Amino acid sequence: MSADLDSLRLPTAAARAREASTGIARSTASRWLLLVAALVVLATIAVGSLFIGSGTISAAEVWRALSQGGDDTNAILVTGFRLPRMLLAIGVGAALGLAGAMMQAVTRNPLADPGILGVNAGAYIAVVLAVAIAGTADLSSYVWWSFAGAGLASVIVYVIGSRGRAGATPVRLVLAGVALSAALQGVTFAITIRNPDIFDKIRFWQAGSLQNRQMDVFLGVLPFLIVGVVLALVVSRSLNAVALGDDLATSLGTKVLRTRVLSVVAITLLCGSATAAAGPIAFLGLMSPYLARAIVGPDQRWVLPFTMVFAPIIFLLSDLVGRVAVPGEMPVGIVTAFVGAPLLIVLIRRSKAQGL
Repeated sequence: MSADLDSLRLPTAAARAREASTGIARSTASRWLLLVAALVVLATIAVGSLFIGSGTISAAEVWRALSQGGDDTNAILVTGFRLPRMLLAIGVGAALGLAGAMMQAVTRNPLADPGILGVNAGAYIAVVLAVAIAGTADLSSYVWWSFAGAGLASVIVYVIGSRGRAGATPVRLVLAGVALSAALQGVTFAITIRNPDIFDKIRFWQAGSLQNRQMDVFLGVLPFLIVGVVLALVVSRSLNAVALGDDLATSLGTKVLRTRVLSVVAITLLCGSATAAAGPIAFLGLMSPYLARAIVGPDQRWVLPFTMVFAPIIFLLSDLVGRVAVPGEMPVGIVTAFVGAPLLIVLIRRSKAQGL
């Protein structure tokens, strides 16, 4: 237990200095070059996801459906399911990656993640209650319940983690998030076990899946994703100061409270909309910021844009693996868990996990 707490402590000045010098790309030109290269990779994988699927549709048929449309079965499958699925994977991936990067910056902890801090669990139980109490059956209407759950969970974690003289330290916030997440998951599990009909309705959403998502789901969450991304980019410069500590950030002229409030609003919008659309996705918000910091160091002005590109790449690749590796498809949430869990163990064991 003490070893785990050691990995959650605030980074020292020396640790931050070491982290600042660990980025692979240290010049602005090299960072722009790598960002453009990552965007090319993302575009290539996105296009590939339109041509690769569980069905047997030839490349010529896919191109015809995309360029000419049509109302035959293949055209409907490509434009009605594969295209919205690709767009949703990019949007959900970028949202969760961005939310994870912001959480790590706000809490000054590289192990922070929407799942670890209880935000996903809050959104999850809200959707379960929507089905159990309100009888909600439309996937596009989950988004409002998901927002409410994610927002309420964020407030509860902050209130619990900020009690006492020490205030909202990273350790307290993470422990409060883990405790709340465990409690909410227990309640959710109890509700679904006692109501098999509810479990049957949400079992694919519960595992984290993009299957059968159509354009209405993507368009329903798109405005919230855009607002969340804009807020995140607006506070990116202030997050650099917050990462240095509240006292030093205040002395540098940063309005810490305003930065935290805007960050929480952005995280709620991003996590709520992503969870409503695809279900609870674990570890994506942990993996992509880690890779971004390995390339550009701790500067949030670069970490956030790189995370917005890396997370959809990981998410799209996981979705492709789930489509072709198992007959009948494996939910993308399970694939990301297979990839993310070993990375979490590596992060905890490495000394660099002590600093952001």
